[in-house]
Amino acid sequence: MKFLYRFAPRRLKDAVKVLLGMVAVTDLPTEREARLFDCPVCGARRVHFRPPPLYAINRLNQHQHVYSIFQYETANIEHYFCTRCSASDRDRLYALYARQMLARNTGNLSLLEIAPVPALTQFLRTFPRVRVRTADLYSKGVDDKIDITNMRLYPNGHFDAFICSHVLEHVADDIAAMKELHRVLKEGGWGIAMVPIHLGLTEILEDPSVTDEAGRWKHFGQGDHVRIYTKRGFVERLASAGFHVQQLDRAFFGSEVLSAHGICPRSVLYVVTK
Repeated sequence: MKFLYRFAPRRLKDAVKVLLGMVAVTDLPTEREARLFDCPVCGARRVHFRPPPLYAINRLNQHQHVYSIFQYETANIEHYFCTRCSASDRDRLYALYARQMLARNTGNLSLLEIAPVPALTQFLRTFPRVRVRTADLYSKGVDDKIDITNMRLYPNGHFDAFICSHVLEHVADDIAAMKELHRVLKEGGWGIAMVPIHLGLTEILEDPSVTDEAGRWKHFGQGDHVRIYTKRGFVERLASAGFHVQQLDRAFFGSEVLSAHGICPRSVLYVVTK
């Protein structure tokens, strides 16, 4: 018996030890159990964040997405969604900035949220002097059904601020959409404009001939995306629409703040002003 035990595989030896009462069974701690974060969107403290939905990863793999998902600029693949409110890492980044801007606001402020995220909308509406207007072409329950490339519902200089997050990569004429955002923003106003930015690309990747869902998953990372941006290309297009662009990174927020809220250290917030 001793001879056989001596040459048994390690896993079998451990099982034998448990059966003989030599050791107790313990669960190995996982990374998710080891890391707890604070969510600035819902205000939860010491909560777990989870990865993106498995179906999205499977679709990328199924269609052989050409570019590494680990080279997108603002994306924490490991700690993506808040388990309490489902806010993504980029939503948490917006909340950190918006809290600074809105908390010191002394007058009434009108804010347009394009393609609203429920948890973020709720967060924005906690500020008593902020009037939030939600808008989207397809989503249900928004205040206004609009096409971002033609927002004639709103007069010039109507909003003090806006959030346009991961919308422009869905729009064929993204520059027209940027010009509309510039038009409806007041002089001196600010906005958060965010898109998927891949750090492995040197030029914006777009091809109008790729119209099928499989081809878009492969080249653009999602079945309804029409492009992937580069940092330089995105900033240049925003500037062409008349915006001044700030790139706020960990030097602005602080590395410890980003880490505490589950935000990737290479994340960048693009803030535009008029």
